[in-house]
Amino acid sequence: MVWKVKNSTAAKVDRFGIAIDQVVLPNGEEKTFSYLDFAKGVCVLPITENKEVICLKQYRHSIKSWEWELPAGMIDPTDPTPIDSAKKELEEETGFVAEHWLDLGSFYPSPGSTTEEIFLFAAAGLTPSVQNLESSEQIELHYLSMEELKELISKGEFKHGAGLAAVLRYKFLTD
Repeated sequence: MVWKVKNSTAAKVDRFGIAIDQVVLPNGEEKTFSYLDFAKGVCVLPITENKEVICLKQYRHSIKSWEWELPAGMIDPTDPTPIDSAKKELEEETGFVAEHWLDLGSFYPSPGSTTEEIFLFAAAGLTPSVQNLESSEQIELHYLSMEELKELISKGEFKHGAGLAAVLRYKFLTD
């Protein structure tokens, strides 16, 4: 079951790579596959001492909507490991640092159309630091009980893919 790449072209548009591969399938048929070449990312499920989850309400221009999310972002190429990026994202977006970290693994949000892999973490033992948002980030912090978060998810109001994966992995590992 070997797929042979006959030729490949790539282009860069802003922070996204666009790849187009001419592939010969194991049965000899030729197909064109195109996909976005994404940077790897992180997502953090921050849990307070009171067992609340720090959620973000963030404006997302691509869908012109305020969305419920967890702290997340791209992995900085200068960071030695994904957890180093997760620590930065948590502090930048929420203004908290965490003493305890639980690795929840990684997942591919859309392997049919992107190369993106997102590493998931839960964070606890939170202490206040300084929020440091990028100029394009509009973020409101909300402290939600797990029950409130579950309700948002159940009603379809929390749609953040990485956040959903982090909550699911956390619940499966801790229940």
